[in-house]
Amino acid sequence: MLDFATKITSWYKINKRELPWRNTNNPYFIWLSEIILQQTRVDQGMAFYLKFVHEFPTVKELANAEDETVLRLWQGLGYYSRARNLHFTAKLIVENYNGVFPSDFQEIKKLKGVGEYTAAAIASFAFNLPHAVLDGNVFRVLSRIFGIDLPIDSTKGKKYFLELCNELLDKKNPALFNQAIMEFGALQCVPKNPSCTSCIFIGNCIAFSKNKVFELPIKSKSLVRKNRYFNYLIITHQQNVIIKKRTENDIWQNLYDFPLIETESSSDFSELKLKIKNHDLLKNKSWSLDKVSSTVKHVLSHRDIYTSFFHIKMEDQPSIKNNYILCQANQLDNYGMPRVITRYLDSNLVVGR
Repeated sequence: MLDFATKITSWYKINKRELPWRNTNNPYFIWLSEIILQQTRVDQGMAFYLKFVHEFPTVKELANAEDETVLRLWQGLGYYSRARNLHFTAKLIVENYNGVFPSDFQEIKKLKGVGEYTAAAIASFAFNLPHAVLDGNVFRVLSRIFGIDLPIDSTKGKKYFLELCNELLDKKNPALFNQAIMEFGALQCVPKNPSCTSCIFIGNCIAFSKNKVFELPIKSKSLVRKNRYFNYLIITHQQNVIIKKRTENDIWQNLYDFPLIETESSSDFSELKLKIKNHDLLKNKSWSLDKVSSTVKHVLSHRDIYTSFFHIKMEDQPSIKNNYILCQANQLDNYGMPRVITRYLDSNLVVGR
């Protein structure tokens, strides 16, 4: 399409949002913003970006931080592997690149947690290198305007879209073009209720002319979701509560949560009470069940977590073992915890907190 780059960059200059990572070519800040914005809306990620920039203004300061400090600052953002990859990569940049962010596309792509899209974004935004970005917004814009019905999650589809995007790319101003096409997908060519009648491409959009706007883009794979059932035991003794660090290779690794009984399905109360009674921390101990929460559904990318909380008051001094920690209830905020737990704690009292 003639003048695609000109049209979309002109639209961008008028309609773009003012975002802090757009006012810099510092590769560290751009990398930080891109990792935070993976699987995260801009309005949610903004506060986290500003917190990280304030707390760790350079990659060296991020590299020198404690793991738990990074995870605690990330708390509430989800997809915690991003935070672990972020910290790992900061250390690698300090150790292998003397604290200087690599400027070569292939070197950037080698960094942990950085794929083809993120590498292209950093290369173009920080170093103005001619690499086209291809994210969900770009897939949607191109598939609709050009009427492409190749699945975007197929090898053939990805290759076709990347070649098209690189063909359309303004090689002299790749950073401007990439920002423009992503912003167009985020504000104009949105998944639901796109503003077709006011679109600059209305006369060229194949999806609009063929009434296929809501059919594109196409995905071939459907996500298989899994249900998990977490029954948390909030065990308190005087002003203390028992927590545990999640060291297993599982969701929320290296965050803290309460002693957990996971069941294969939603269990009735009598069955759960027997499991609680036989839990290592409670077996042959004197305790009482003060409160049972309702079940709350927590949605992750490919799992639905059904959580319940059982408030248990111990009369006996608890025997702490198996990586459990007895901490003061009013110090719980010092431990990074999954969002499903912090939300519950925000509206439910734990003694002494």
